[in-house]
Formats: sequence, C-alpha cells, structure tokens
Amino acid sequence: MQPRNVRSILVENKFLSSTHLAREVQVDFFLPNSLGPDDTCSLLLINDGQNMQELGLESMLEELYSENQIKNVLCAAIYAGPDRKMEYGTAGVPDYKGRGAKAAAYSNFVFEELLPFIRKDQQMPVFKEKMFAGFSLGGLSALDIVWQYPYEFTRVGVFSGSLWWRSKGVTDGYDESTDRIMHELIKEGHYAPWLRFFFETGTQDETMDRNNNGIIDSIDDTLALIAELEKKGYDPDKDICYVELRDGHHDVATWSRAMPLFLKWALGRD
Repeated sequence: MQPRNVRSILVENKFLSSTHLAREVQVDFFLPNSLGPDDTCSLLLINDGQNMQELGLESMLEELYSENQIKNVLCAAIYAGPDRKMEYGTAGVPDYKGRGAKAAAYSNFVFEELLPFIRKDQQMPVFKEKMFAGFSLGGLSALDIVWQYPYEFTRVGVFSGSLWWRSKGVTDGYDESTDRIMHELIKEGHYAPWLRFFFETGTQDETMDRNNNGIIDSIDDTLALIAELEKKGYDPDKDICYVELRDGHHDVATWSRAMPLFLKWALGRD
C-alpha cells in the first residue's frame, strides 16, 4: 500500500506473514516526513495498533512535532489478531484460565520477525532507543516483554494495564501477595538501571475491589507493582511516572488523554 503524506506525518500500512503467530500481521508506521538520512530516531512499538485511528495518534504526533515537544520516533502500531487474549499476556505463564498461552509466540514474533522486518523495511538498522507501549491486556504484554528483554528496551508505557493477571481465581484460594503473575515476575527478575516505566490508570477504570480496601483493583494492582519496582531499586521520582486520571475510564478515549503525556515523558526534548 502506498504511503500517504498528512502534513508532518508519513503513515504507512504494511503487512507481514508471521510463522510464530500463524497469521498475517498488519503494522502501521507513523514517521515524521521531514526525517533526514542522518537524523537519529527512536522506535516505539505499540500493541493494539488497530485502535490508533480512534486514539488519534497521527494528529497527536503532528501537534507534538509542530510544537517541537518530542524527538524523532518511528511508531510501529501492531494490530492484534483474533486470538488477542492468547497472544497477549505473560510469556510462558498463562493465567488461571489458560489465557496468554501464545504470549511466548508473540514475543518470538516481535524479536525474530517484527524487528528485522522494521529494520529492513524502514532502512533503519539502529535506533537511538526502543520502547514498547500498550493498553489493558496489551499493556501487560508490553511490560512483560520489556521486563523479560531489558537489554532490548529503555522504556515502557502501560495504560490501564491488566496487572490483575493471576494464577488462581479469586474464589480458588487467591492470595494477592503471591498470585499476581506480573508482580511475581518483577520479584523474580533483575534490576536493569536503564529501564524507565510509565503507568496510567483511571479512577473509573472499573468498580471491582477484591480486598475491600476502598481502592479499585486497577489502581491497587498498579500501585502494588510500582512498589515491587521500588524494592528492586527503581527511583519513584526518576525511573517511574504514574498518572491517575480523574474520571478516566477503561477506554480509548481515556488513553488518548494519557498518550501525549507518555510521549512527552518518553521522548521530550531537554
């Protein structure tokens, strides 16, 4: 498909056949069309790329570039497939319902198929930084991949992340101190001092409150995971950005409010 020029943003819709996922994957690229051959550029992978039009990513980037608020970035928006709840999750550790069973295959797709494709297609063998972002279950997926492959990335953005992802059902002896999968992976992992983390939640993300402490699970699970990162050695002021949006919901409209904050945090000019 031919690229189209929209003011300062070049948008390309590409397709690659994935052996790991056994499907064709659409990836939309967003790149400033003023990028010169010697300009440095970072890479931002984004899960749930099919939502970028609703999110307003193109106009968002256009505005941030026009105001000179962010550095050059190639955004690669990866479309989810029909097995989204299987492909997203924590690689090698499905949840208590068996969801996320293809998360390892998705990780292999990213490193063995997607990144080589991007470098060749965009003629960019090296990136200044590589980052990953996602929403809801896609946010959990992005965090898991960055945490498992810290030498590949520098930053991650998690919007209303499905950090409740658990190994036991709530009525099956669930213990939040041991059964939240991503929290346990953080505990078991190693400190990588270059990693930076961005988390967004909305006060209306949900109504569930498993432990009846007056804080909805979305916020509770996110704050608990941040606490685990702090225990690893991450500085809450320098390494972690937490945004809690009043009246924010678990929807694209809310994430579109948070995305510019993430982009300026991750790519802001000094």
